Amino acid sequence: MNYEDRDTYGIYRGQAETGGPDQRRGPGPEMMGANTLIGNDVYNHNAEDLGDIKEIMLDLRNGTVAYAVLSFGGFLGVGEKLFAVPWHALTLDTQHKRFVLNVEKEHLRHAPGFDKHKWPNMADQSWANEIHAYYGTKPHSDDPRM
Repeated sequence: MNYEDRDTYGIYRGQAETGGPDQRRGPGPEMMGANTLIGNDVYNHNAEDLGDIKEIMLDLRNGTVAYAVLSFGGFLGVGEKLFAVPWHALTLDTQHKRFVLNVEKEHLRHAPGFDKHKWPNMADQSWANEIHAYYGTKPHSDDPRM
């Protein structure tokens, strides 16, 4: 499923007709509604399906999107593993209306993850450091783009 399918407020209306974002008809891909991104597919650079976004985690201390919680593996929610992927590790593929995470499927299989009934303390700095090190990103406080 993609963000256009969940666009209840018409944020992206007009994009299908023009083949891409129409800046005159909404915010475009630089500014998107978080609710429309839940459920979006995530693929890697080899066009392999890595799962979908289950949640978007906001860092309320500094007003940024910190992580996308990605579901991977399992069948119909049974046996699936959740992963907090640093937001900066994802890119939006507007042509295919999905996100791209530049990791091999096997790398994600071995990523630090968690069960849907036992979420980690994402505000814990040591946990954040581990996640960012795994994906090769920097925490927001260390990121020169912030």
